[in-house]
Amino acid sequence: MQEKALYSVIVHVFNEEEVILETYNRLKGVMDALKESYEIIFVNDGSRDKTSFIIGQLCKMDQNTKLIDFSRNFGHQTAITAGMDYSEGDAVVVIDADLQDPPEVIPGMISKWKEGYDVVYGKRIERKGDSIFKKITAKLFYRFLKKMTDVDIPVDTGDFRLIDRKVCETLKTVRERNRYVRGTISWLGFRQTGIEFVRDKRFAGKTKYLLKKMLKFAFDAITSFSYKPLKLASYVGLLLSAISFVYLLIVVLQKL
Repeated sequence: MQEKALYSVIVHVFNEEEVILETYNRLKGVMDALKESYEIIFVNDGSRDKTSFIIGQLCKMDQNTKLIDFSRNFGHQTAITAGMDYSEGDAVVVIDADLQDPPEVIPGMISKWKEGYDVVYGKRIERKGDSIFKKITAKLFYRFLKKMTDVDIPVDTGDFRLIDRKVCETLKTVRERNRYVRGTISWLGFRQTGIEFVRDKRFAGKTKYLLKKMLKFAFDAITSFSYKPLKLASYVGLLLSAISFVYLLIVVLQKL
């Protein structure tokens, strides 16, 4: 009987046939070195290439490797949520398959978890391989979000993080359709800290996170954790109503 996993590593994948073997090898090397039980859960988010087949072959060779296979692309946040739902570990690590977030940072996160932190997030101090446009917009977005909300969402962080089992179980009770997982984790209020790292360029292939997805993601984040857009819409509505009333009054007076 397989030993219960102490650590669960959730890996979001979408059309990553060029990188998935390297991702597996680096993750396995890092986790084997810990000398503790673990599972690697690949969540295939509707890939149309050979990603699912390759992971399926890995699962046959390695009992610590598992696959959740989506019938279509449901999106990054839904995929990592599914991974959390099926994870068994006392500590759960979320990482993308493109190797921009280095698996070698995971042992440092585990050390912080063993110190008593419930959430250990990766904080990017440098972004290799990203365009100037991506670096500037990302920097502005995180700081704008921090200004817009009262929730302490750390800047320059992604979903690359470790969460304790109790955080994972609590997160399961929050079932929003348009999810912003990193924000929800901060909103829950558990004890958190960060690990600084340099974000690498992609190992292979091209980014699957295009501008349209980025904009939707940013919109979901802002509307999920701030009432200010709703307040602004209300103020604009009141202003337009007042202008319409004054205009109507002027028209009536002119007719009279």
